Amino acid sequence: MRILLIAALALFAGVASAHADVRILSSPGGQVGPFLELFDKVRQSGERVVIDGPCLSACTLVLMTVPADRICVTRRAVLGFHAARSMDRRGRMYAEPEASKAVLEAYPEPIRNWIGRRGGLGSRMLLLRGRELTAIYPRCR
Repeated sequence: MRILLIAALALFAGVASAHADVRILSSPGGQVGPFLELFDKVRQSGERVVIDGPCLSACTLVLMTVPADRICVTRRAVLGFHAARSMDRRGRMYAEPEASKAVLEAYPEPIRNWIGRRGGLGSRMLLLRGRELTAIYPRCR
């Protein structure tokens, strides 16, 4: 059985048998906690993750949670990275530099290096795709 990871629905997806794929079709990200919980379940399940579309913001936490040898990408895959931020009670966004540093340190080295070559994590979304992405993660077969 395949599990489709689509934005908020993914947060409540169950984990299937160890021979399944988790397919990320489109995820704009969201709160970090639910993504870490979901990806921890995926890591424990032994499933492979197929990134088959945009995986932005908190979705990229899959890279620090699931072993790299269980992640592959399709030609539609796009990873989007930015600095950590939170929202205050009035709905205003503010930077979380310590969280950004912790997240950056937790990414695999090739991802850290790629982000570093682009000036680091900031408010602007850094998009990793195409040949640069397949130099880090293999194409899905």
